[in-house]
Amino acid sequence: MITSKNLTFSYSPQKRFNFPDIACNDKEALLILGQSGRGKTTFLHLLALLLQPDAGEIQISVHNLSGLSAIERTKIRAKNLGIIYQRAHFVSALSVMDNILLSTYLAGSKQDKEKASYLADELGFADHLNKKTTQLSQGEQQRVSIARALMNNPNVILADEPTSNLDDNNCQKVIELLKKQSSLIGASLVVVTHDQRLKDEFPNQVFL
Repeated sequence: MITSKNLTFSYSPQKRFNFPDIACNDKEALLILGQSGRGKTTFLHLLALLLQPDAGEIQISVHNLSGLSAIERTKIRAKNLGIIYQRAHFVSALSVMDNILLSTYLAGSKQDKEKASYLADELGFADHLNKKTTQLSQGEQQRVSIARALMNNPNVILADEPTSNLDDNNCQKVIELLKKQSSLIGASLVVVTHDQRLKDEFPNQVFL
């Protein structure tokens, strides 16, 4: 479960965001739609504990995050969140497989190569596991990011434009996999996007 209430954030006095309250329970999915400049990525980074809000509250599972130290927030993020960034962040020296396994290593979890291979097969890049991420297309890199975010069975999956670099066929595959996997592990799924193709895929929607 993830909820937010009265969240505000400002980069400057001229650039201030007031975000709508959200509530996404376990096994539920929420789509946050908005055009460029509306603060979609900022909102996701607040929910992901990567930014500190000026005001407001975020709760993830049983954790109320108000007043926590940076170290405490980092621990909660590693244990509870699966984050799919708009731009993939990889260790270029590592293989695709090792980049997927990196999230479990950082969380102190078991290195489950069988699950990594299963996710790669479901997402259509199983033939690339031994390659470097720099050898992949943008769409393939995005799918690797999705696999990595699912590895730890997170309580909350946060996806920033997960389909922006994908064609219609792979867009459908990715959304179906995200919804299927979040339901299987009992996670909340929050997708932030401007991709209008997703409007019919999510009954729960918030507009920025």
